[in-house]
Amino acid sequence: MNIIPSKKLQSLPAYAFAEVAEIINTLKNQGITPIDFGVGDPSSPTPDFIREATKKSVDKNATTGYPSYIGQTEFLETAVTWMQKRFNVTLDPKTELSSTIGSKEAVFHFPLAIINPGDLVIIPTPGYPPMKTGTIFAGGIPYFVPLEEKNNFLLDYNSIPENIAKQAKIIWINYPNSPTGAIATREYYEGLVAWAEKYNIIIAADEGCYIDIYFDQKPISILEVKKEGVIVFYSLSKRNNMTGYRVGWVAGDSEIIKQFKKLKTNIDSGTPNFIQDAGICALNDETHVQTMRAEYKLKKNILLDAFKEVGWPACTSEATFYLWQKVPAGFNSLSFAKKLLEPEIALIVTPGAWISDVTVNNINPGEDFVRFALMPSLEKVKLAATRIKQNFKN
Repeated sequence: MNIIPSKKLQSLPAYAFAEVAEIINTLKNQGITPIDFGVGDPSSPTPDFIREATKKSVDKNATTGYPSYIGQTEFLETAVTWMQKRFNVTLDPKTELSSTIGSKEAVFHFPLAIINPGDLVIIPTPGYPPMKTGTIFAGGIPYFVPLEEKNNFLLDYNSIPENIAKQAKIIWINYPNSPTGAIATREYYEGLVAWAEKYNIIIAADEGCYIDIYFDQKPISILEVKKEGVIVFYSLSKRNNMTGYRVGWVAGDSEIIKQFKKLKTNIDSGTPNFIQDAGICALNDETHVQTMRAEYKLKKNILLDAFKEVGWPACTSEATFYLWQKVPAGFNSLSFAKKLLEPEIALIVTPGAWISDVTVNNINPGEDFVRFALMPSLEKVKLAATRIKQNFKN
């Protein structure tokens, strides 16, 4: 039988990491296990008390059947309470929130609720891939705006041509930003909101994945500036080391949330109740988040000290567990990633060009950067710093 994939599926790029994967396999065949800074998936376990709450809820929900499509009341009310405490934002759990199966499915599916084939969607690059793929599957056309060092990695909405702005239906933003670690200021949000209102563009803010992984300045929510015309996406994956649980929520403009709920009820059957109970437990505790934040900060400082000692370009990361490191002179993102895979160094990083899209100006904003994800243990991070200092001394 001749199986032909859809044109939309064919339009997606192939897996980009094959070349680096081959080098990694060669190292392993030589008995060398690289230190992996490439994958942004927390290696620390989900806290004990969250796992215990999950186990208890599995038994409690043994015969409850399908969950609510849009979230059980207690979970939504807990999310509302958390948003109120964290941002002083008041939300109605009945009309301004919906549970999600984590951020990925929500980000991917959201364009289906808003755009028609041929509509433009403004997307940052580098950016979370479902922003792009969800747009493409909904029949939309991505318009990529580069996140550049000269703009502190803030999406420069003023650089978007007016003819593009007039056609766009959605603008995606992501702060705290993956992979640059940038945080958006209140002033930036105020300007963005005014710009989006001018062109009647919905702001879709994927802000909740890293909102509590910060180092000095506490990130704000765009909902502190404006709710109308805005939808925000939240996940417990990184805040609580719950990537495998698949639980989060969206919040914002009641009319946008209404359309999201209508779409969602036609796609999935809701987040399992025992997973929502785990989420409730996670949101009611801040101590474990503070501990995790302190550990990421320690890892970050160890690496940045090593980078500085060997004379690499200055790197700042205000939030997230990523370091968006500019490569030294004479390298691009791929050649530097390969350099770090030499046997005496053996560090896996992600070439920035592989997680960035080329813009209309033929710019790939990731070409001069590599991404370090602070996932290895503290001991391995220290070892990585030692290897960098030994192999890149001026």
